[in-house]
Amino acid sequence: MKVLTFTFRILLIVMTFNSLAQTAEVITEPVNVNFKKVDYPLIVRITKPEGFDSTEKSRGFKKITVQNLLFEGYITDQNGISEVQVNENPIILASDGFFSIELALKPGDNELIISGVDDDGNSASESFFFTVDEPTKLLTGNYYALIIGVDQYQDSRITDLDRPIRDASLLKEVLIENYTFEEENITFLENASRRDIIDALDSYREKLGENDNLLIFYAGHGYWDDQNEIGYWIPSDARQSSTADWFRNSTLTDQIRAIRTKHTLLIADACFSGTIFKARSAFTNADKAIRVKYELPSRKAMTSGTLTQVPDRSAFIKYLIKRLEENGEKYLAANSLFYSMEAAVINNSDDGVKPQYGTIQKVGDEGGDFIFVRKE
Repeated sequence: MKVLTFTFRILLIVMTFNSLAQTAEVITEPVNVNFKKVDYPLIVRITKPEGFDSTEKSRGFKKITVQNLLFEGYITDQNGISEVQVNENPIILASDGFFSIELALKPGDNELIISGVDDDGNSASESFFFTVDEPTKLLTGNYYALIIGVDQYQDSRITDLDRPIRDASLLKEVLIENYTFEEENITFLENASRRDIIDALDSYREKLGENDNLLIFYAGHGYWDDQNEIGYWIPSDARQSSTADWFRNSTLTDQIRAIRTKHTLLIADACFSGTIFKARSAFTNADKAIRVKYELPSRKAMTSGTLTQVPDRSAFIKYLIKRLEENGEKYLAANSLFYSMEAAVINNSDDGVKPQYGTIQKVGDEGGDFIFVRKE
């Protein structure tokens, strides 16, 4: 009996070819002896993964979700190997019999056919069936964005900036081109007044529902009143001598609490923007499944700094946009986005500038996360 052996790192397959033994007695008269090649059934046994059975299609392989399956192993035969194929793909053997082949899988039923031919021309094959679960699509609501850039101030005593509107425009562009933000669902405010900001947030409070997602972005001046521990955004109509037209962090958190979305993510690129966190609690469970993160409501914030000033030419917005553009994953959690850019922002900013990511306290966060969904 000739033995063709498959030893898989993933699974073990044994192929057996039987050759026909012919004998003839010695007689005094010449006798013609015919040798006939016979195909014998291929015997295959798989020990890992468990539950792989070729006899019943209904049992088959345990359901899997991988898109490709890599087979590696060794093939030897005592009388030599002429050809071995997996799903009609020839296997190229190394000198020691090692092979490696990756099979592309499709959702639903798949058939694995292993066939071989020995040096005598005997051939055999065996089929196995298994099922690939179709990846479950994440059912998300609509994505909305309020993008605010303020770089020109009516009060000449407040320094104008160069970059906020440009940075806000770049963010809007990457959200529309790469992610599931439709342009009609984005409100873009240039040099917004305090009233403009409140009116936009009020409209979202009326329009958005519990399955929707809202991203709020602000780039411009910020201020921290250390004595009273109050943080502000500085709108375009603000006056240096009065806080009447400044936009308080507490007003922002009240608005976020009132907007009943599934997820709200605040991204602020402004001086003292980290003061939005009444208590900093970095969201570090990056290993949890995207679905779990999406199912739980969230109210998160990502800021360019803590209680520090940040420069007009911001490394924060540079790497935020860069990572959003470079991302190749279908689903990108906001905390994964943040941690992918955190080191780059720190390494390319002035000393003391450290971006922050965490939960906005007491506004309805339940431990989930904002999920960016890349367009197909």
